[in-house]
Amino acid sequence: MPKMQTGNTSTYYEVSGEGEALVFVHGLGSSSGDWQFQQAFFPEHFQTIVYDVRGHGQSEKAKGPYSVPLFAKDLAALLDGLGVSEAHIVGLSMGGWIAFQFAVDYPERTHSLTIVNSWADMRMKTWQDWKGYIQRAIIFRLFSMRKIGEVLGEKIFIKPEQKGLLNDFVESWAKNHKPSYMASFHAGIGWSVEDRLGEIACSALIVAADEDYTPVSEKEAYAKKMPNARVAVIEDSRHATPVEHPDGFNRVLLEFLREL
Repeated sequence: MPKMQTGNTSTYYEVSGEGEALVFVHGLGSSSGDWQFQQAFFPEHFQTIVYDVRGHGQSEKAKGPYSVPLFAKDLAALLDGLGVSEAHIVGLSMGGWIAFQFAVDYPERTHSLTIVNSWADMRMKTWQDWKGYIQRAIIFRLFSMRKIGEVLGEKIFIKPEQKGLLNDFVESWAKNHKPSYMASFHAGIGWSVEDRLGEIACSALIVAADEDYTPVSEKEAYAKKMPNARVAVIEDSRHATPVEHPDGFNRVLLEFLREL
């Protein structure tokens, strides 16, 4: 199991293929294993890198608190260790926060940016925002990781033919280390790069599922604040687009990367 010391933690990673570096960053409660369909496709075209964010998967369950800038710093340290000076960065959900933060903190190292079903601003602006946060925090503390996975999974994999994906999701979610999960959850609260989106000069692709938690219009709004961003909508998809529709997602991403 390849691991590398990145700052004050140990990070699990996998590298396959050759060429320009392409990094996939997973979401909250997920792991590098959820990029399995991309690992089977992209090494033919790129040096493909997946890793477990601190506190997730096979990476060290380092003690919190965590922060999004810390996650981005971990990624930079991983790339340093791999001898990668510049990379295409792809982030899903929480991985999108990390990708955004990496792009503003390390612009010279960001060849391109792809954000999948994510947000650029996690500040609590309304009572509804606070209500949602409090509800989630209570649920996360009261229930087991398996139960949380069952509840979330049923909202993501809703079709009968996705039963296998749902079962895999729940089993993976049940393995989460709860203190690390909570530290990662809290890392996003109040985080934002919305005021810095105009600084992201590299080409950017915003992938939006038409049935994600937040509407496509929100992704279009922050894409407009970036000088070289465009939006691609994946139809009949929810939050886990790269798993739900791997062929469509891979095609859209590859076309974007080939145009650069």
